[in-house]
Amino acid sequence: MRQNPSFTLADVAEIRRVIDANPWATVVSAPEDGLVASHYAVLLDDDRDDLTVVGHVGRPDDAIHGLGEREILLAFQGPHGYVSPGWYGDVPAVPTWNYTAVHLSGVPEILSTAENLRVLDALVARFESRLPDPRLMWERPNDGAFIERLESGTVGFRLTPTKVVAKRKLSQNKPAETIEAVIAALHAEGPYANAALAAEMRRAQDARTGGRA
Repeated sequence: MRQNPSFTLADVAEIRRVIDANPWATVVSAPEDGLVASHYAVLLDDDRDDLTVVGHVGRPDDAIHGLGEREILLAFQGPHGYVSPGWYGDVPAVPTWNYTAVHLSGVPEILSTAENLRVLDALVARFESRLPDPRLMWERPNDGAFIERLESGTVGFRLTPTKVVAKRKLSQNKPAETIEAVIAALHAEGPYANAALAAEMRRAQDARTGGRA
């Protein structure tokens, strides 16, 4: 992902927020026989306050990626969507796509069985906890033997990134009135209504202006 000073996202707390809100990551590596990508849910490491993340892959994806032996890239995609040139007013303009994305790169650490179980448990709890009657990993009808078989088919990892590229391209290079017009258009009814992207643009704009519209 090419970086641009106008769109750089460097605040660790904001990058953590993007990862936490968008845990479905693309895992990319470059083995000798060509690029390979997989898709898994990845969480921030609860024991750290940096950008360390934990997750797992199913076997044999660990071998395909050379997990623990070579660099991988984790790509997290935040809110994104189409921006029409008609929203800019009567000025020369072309369409664009606004988005927020985070790329973390490094060689991951392979987790022990006990650590992997803890991460799997945390993944289940993270998503089941939103339901009125959550089915947690260690609760019946699951039993210990079932959980052990589940764990043995996965390889857990922890990645403390050695390279971070985070980008928030949300019309920051446009005048404030244009940004407000785009936000309003994203909130309006229509084929490109996108409340999540509008909220992300509002957040970025408020950070730049101190909340002054």
